[in-house]
Amino acid sequence: MPHLLHRTNCYDDGVPDRERYSRQIRFTPFGEDGQRNLASSTAVIVGCGALGTLQATLLARAGIGTLRLIDRDYVEESNLQRQILYTEDDARLGLPKAEAARGHLLAANSGVRIEAFVSDLNPADADDLLGGAAVILDGTDNFETRLLINDYSIREGIPWIYGAAVGSYGIAMPILPDDSACFRCVYPEPPGGVQPTCETAGVLGPVTSMIGSIQAMEALKILAGRAAAVRRKIFRADLWNGPVRETAMPDRDPACPACGRREFTWLQGRHRAPVSLCGRNAVQIHERSRPLNLANLAMQLEGLGSVRANEFALRFHDGEHEVTVFPDGRAIIKGTTDIGVARSVYSRYVGN
Repeated sequence: MPHLLHRTNCYDDGVPDRERYSRQIRFTPFGEDGQRNLASSTAVIVGCGALGTLQATLLARAGIGTLRLIDRDYVEESNLQRQILYTEDDARLGLPKAEAARGHLLAANSGVRIEAFVSDLNPADADDLLGGAAVILDGTDNFETRLLINDYSIREGIPWIYGAAVGSYGIAMPILPDDSACFRCVYPEPPGGVQPTCETAGVLGPVTSMIGSIQAMEALKILAGRAAAVRRKIFRADLWNGPVRETAMPDRDPACPACGRREFTWLQGRHRAPVSLCGRNAVQIHERSRPLNLANLAMQLEGLGSVRANEFALRFHDGEHEVTVFPDGRAIIKGTTDIGVARSVYSRYVGN
């Protein structure tokens, strides 16, 4: 179960704390009605990295009712350059990103309900993790998960906001079911060949902050009941070389498998998300759920390498590979991109 905390702070007429949110309430297109709508809405952020932490910060401080955070990963020192919610202590403790983000967000606004899921979004848990959202924000690092989100969005009629950034370049685009082109209209399949990643091409904090802000702005419009104001545009920016520009979204493709023919192959699990993690020199093992007692596993691994464990995860290093194991049996094997090697390491230390 996720960790939850919520404290309401409303006047008798249902408008949340006017003083706290006065500056956005005074923005006429938003107003008290927009604040009231926001305070009763739920947003889901898939991925609590550079984009997701910026989105979460803006929505929590704006006074959203419920914010659901989904992330499979843990905080590392290399994240701190651009992932604005985390601290050196989070990295030192190896906290799961969703849990670390939850704590920092509640310190900023205890009146927001925060749901933190240390999980990998997949077809089996999509209903549990995405259900009930008014909008879904993309903070992921791979096209397979985005195509899964797109399938769910179209099937359930939930808007979502795509975003990506690498180097000094970023892109953002809203997807409004039955109103705009969907993600698969624009990207029918994941791109082939070697793609630049944050590890190979680097990434600058200003571009992730800009793209995350644009995503949060479009989400705020939807959450405030102002979906008509959402810009049906594709935003692109290169903050090092220029330019910054918007282009019109293409028309909906009647032959699109998702929004045209309503064939949700990614949601139905006909495609498997890759286990190699983008730009991480790491492989994720998540083929089946097998609940683990991390305390018992820590005792078994004593003497085989360095072991650190808390209630959220166990981290083990044998001198060659770093293995991070989560309570549901999922693991991240760092130090290889070879799926066979990763499975062998998992079997050696965790079991079949």
